[in-house]
Amino acid sequence: MLDVPDLSEKVAIVTGGGKGIGRAIALGLAQARAKVIIAARTAGEIEAVAEEIRSKGGEALAKITDVTQSDQIQALVDTARDAYGRIDILINNAARSFFRPLMDLREDGFDKIFNTNVKAVFLLSRSCAKIMMGQGGGRIVNITTVGAVRGGPMMGVYHASKAALKMLTMCMATEWAPMNVLVNAVGPGMTKTEFSQPIWAVPEIDQMIVSRIPRGRLAEPKDMVGAVLFLCSQGANFITGQTIYVDGGTLANT
Repeated sequence: MLDVPDLSEKVAIVTGGGKGIGRAIALGLAQARAKVIIAARTAGEIEAVAEEIRSKGGEALAKITDVTQSDQIQALVDTARDAYGRIDILINNAARSFFRPLMDLREDGFDKIFNTNVKAVFLLSRSCAKIMMGQGGGRIVNITTVGAVRGGPMMGVYHASKAALKMLTMCMATEWAPMNVLVNAVGPGMTKTEFSQPIWAVPEIDQMIVSRIPRGRLAEPKDMVGAVLFLCSQGANFITGQTIYVDGGTLANT
């Protein structure tokens, strides 16, 4: 069992919380006794995660949210504030990508990736940060990727969007630290989720990737939870603007 910090009375929003890494983080925050608002576009998925949390004695709400729509972003923030009176933690996990060469990616595909992975994070973080500043502080954790600092084929615009998110993390951190809003990121290596299935589902590609990971396997969603919880804990109260790469040694081996 994960050794979790005590986040009692903290209120957390997790975007993209219905499956994969987002689901694992939502469950981890609930295990740490935070109240969790799970946001995504698919009602059935986020309701299932909320019910799983409640069945274990935790407190959770599900809020259908398309983070590319500014009115839905505000509705998510309002839901958290109306239900609990505060927002202490924001996990920006929702992401979009298309697995294809740069030459084949349409202009609207580029826009969908950047609108989800960068613009939505900016808008939601700013809305939450205003509340956090008024209550004395808070934590924002952005989920990025090792691709933010290395090139690669087939997901070039996704990588570029996450590089932009890494810089946005640093800029938000420097501006908001005086108000005790700490902004960091967690960068997964290749993780076995539905999101990345087009890559790891091909045995030859899977074997090639694993051969480059010193830990000798792909990450699982639960592997990301410890780093996120640490950044939300008192143990990280002088850390801001940083990215923790949870990649099994991938970047160290390149």
